[in-house]
Parts: sequence; structure tokens; C-alpha cells
Amino acid sequence: MRTYERAIVVGASSGLGRAIAARLAASGCRVAAVARRLERLESLASEAPPGRILALRHDVRRLDDVPEAFDAACRALEGLDLVVYSAGFMPPVGPTEFDTPKDRQIVEVNFLGAVAWLNLAADRFLQTRRGAIVGIGSVAGDRGRKGQPVYNASKAALHAYLEALRNRLHGKGVTVATFKPGPMRTEMTAHLRLSRAMDPDSAARIVLSKAHVSGEHYLCLSHRLVFAVLRNTPSWIFRRLPV
Repeated sequence: MRTYERAIVVGASSGLGRAIAARLAASGCRVAAVARRLERLESLASEAPPGRILALRHDVRRLDDVPEAFDAACRALEGLDLVVYSAGFMPPVGPTEFDTPKDRQIVEVNFLGAVAWLNLAADRFLQTRRGAIVGIGSVAGDRGRKGQPVYNASKAALHAYLEALRNRLHGKGVTVATFKPGPMRTEMTAHLRLSRAMDPDSAARIVLSKAHVSGEHYLCLSHRLVFAVLRNTPSWIFRRLPV
């Protein structure tokens, strides 16, 4: 794993974000851990080496508050090397449910919050000519699956946004990495019946081993192969699949 000195992890109160923040802190990095649930962040800080984790309470849906939160994190860390956006929201959605208020929350957390935080990171790193941006997407963003229409769409939008950042920052000393986890055992997926789900710590290890490598990354070879097939499956066949 490449060593980072100062990092922001957005969505650090649980799941993959928490595991990433914990691993960074254990490696000697100072981490601004950002999330809505302050008590979770304080628990994370208490488990890390002293002084390694700064708990920063913030709701990513409050877009107007992002510049102040970003500046506060950078000042507290006295610089910035890495930004990880791991906040995610995937509520249960019924097979005939079309709920726009719920869908709005999905888009705000999974996409608009990412844009607000990562735009600021991109601008800062463009000025310093160094830095790494990591966005946690999902294999769900590869196709429009019927079970979670807006969650899938929000991750697809995130993938396209990160690709555009990658292209815009190419040759500027800034890396932009998109990670596409598959099924993972987290609070967000607790209501799902998952098989062969990855644990967050194993996923965090893989993410941090490639955080400095620009491009799109699946967390295991089988996902890369399976979703290569699914991406190229004709729609008339895809809509009949139980996915």
C-alpha cells in the first residue's frame, strides 16, 4: 500500500469507508473522517492510534456546507494527499415502488455529494500538481437493473463523472481511481440475502493498494469477467435475467 500522510474519507462512519479510514490511520496517515453520525466517528477515532483521526460531522446532502467542511479538514490536516468518497445510500425498494423523495436522497448522497467534495479536491490538487482522488462506485452502475433503478443510475453517473475528472486531470500529477465493489457485508446491504459477499476490511485493503492508480478497478477478477459479459448482453435478454 502506498503511504499517505493526510487524507479525507467521506462516509467514514460504517462499512467500506470506515475500514479505509481505519487502515489509513493504522499506516500512519492523519485522517479527516467525515460522516453524519458523529458518535460513530468518535468510536472510530478511539480505536485508532492517538491523534490519527479527526472526526468531522457533516451530512453530504447539505451541499452548501461542503466548502466550509472541506477547508476545515484541510486546515486541520495541514495539507491533503488523498480524498476518498465512500458515502452511499441504498434503501429497500419494492418491485413496483416509484418514490421520488427516496430517489432524490439516493442521488444526493451517491452522486451530488461526491461532485461537491471531489470538485474541491480536484481544484486543490490541480493547483498543487499532486494528489489522489478515489470514488467508490459499484458494479450496480454497469447496467440498469430493475431492482434498484435510481441507485444504479446514481452509480453510473458517478462512474462517468470520475472518468471525466480523470481525463481532465490527466498529465497534471493527479490520479483519479474508480472502484466498483460487488456484494459486500455492510449495514447498507443487511436487508439483502447476499452470497459470497466481501467483508469491508478486505475491500479496503484492495482499494488502498490501488488508490494511486488512475482508472476503473473491480475488486476481484470474477466481477471483471462477469460484468464484461453483462455489459454486452442485449437488453431483450438482460431484462429477463434475475438481477
